[in-house]
Amino acid sequence: MTSPILVTGGTGTLGRLVVPLLRDAGCDVRVLSRHGHEPGDGIEYVTGDVSTGEGLDAAVKGAETIVHCAGSAKGDADKARHLVRAASRVGVRHLVYISVVGADQVPVVSGVDRAMFGYFAAKRAAETIVAESGVPWTTLRATQFHDWILTTLRQMAKLPVMPLWGGVRFQPVDAGEVAARLVELALDRPAGLVPDMAGPRVYGMDELARDYLRASGKRRLVLSVRTPGRAAAAYRAGANLAPERAVGRRIWEDFLIEQAKRGL
Repeated sequence: MTSPILVTGGTGTLGRLVVPLLRDAGCDVRVLSRHGHEPGDGIEYVTGDVSTGEGLDAAVKGAETIVHCAGSAKGDADKARHLVRAASRVGVRHLVYISVVGADQVPVVSGVDRAMFGYFAAKRAAETIVAESGVPWTTLRATQFHDWILTTLRQMAKLPVMPLWGGVRFQPVDAGEVAARLVELALDRPAGLVPDMAGPRVYGMDELARDYLRASGKRRLVLSVRTPGRAAAAYRAGANLAPERAVGRRIWEDFLIEQAKRGL
């Protein structure tokens, strides 16, 4: 019996794409979930929560590799801390972590910064915990997913005026392509911080918003607002971009076409 690869966040946007790719590669897969699931397609589900550490000892038992996809704007450091402690106790040989481009470049020092850009500080803290855990590790930083851009614009479009972040650009990347890269890394040796992964094009937020409105058939006034704070300034300067690592292939426009077919 081979050692299973544990995937945290295996039912989320990224994890649910990682799991079948691991299965296609011939791996036994164990998915950590806060809610129970019936086993299926050769996938084992275990109940646990990286936020509290509950169930992690059982989840990591027998696993030599972990792909840590469970993340959010809050609590990433605690999740990483709970996971590496459990992983250390059983001698996990490889922990693969997904982070975000700009985690080390976007300063989060004020209340305004934390409210809008706290995700970067959370990811950076988790990166440090993973790197200092003693567990062999690999961390991949990616730019924002197409899915995240779409969700953000949907929320903004609920208002009669879409309040965009003035001067901010994005380099959206396909979640499926990031999932494939994570699987590649998981099946290789621990490599520390690997080169970033970014989408093929850089867009102004106003461009993305107008593309979304056109695809959805909605009419909204678009208003760009210059956000105060050091984090917002870093964002405007392109800290969230990696133009030299534009290795993604799927462009935003193609993603939108597919989503429009599904009703956006």
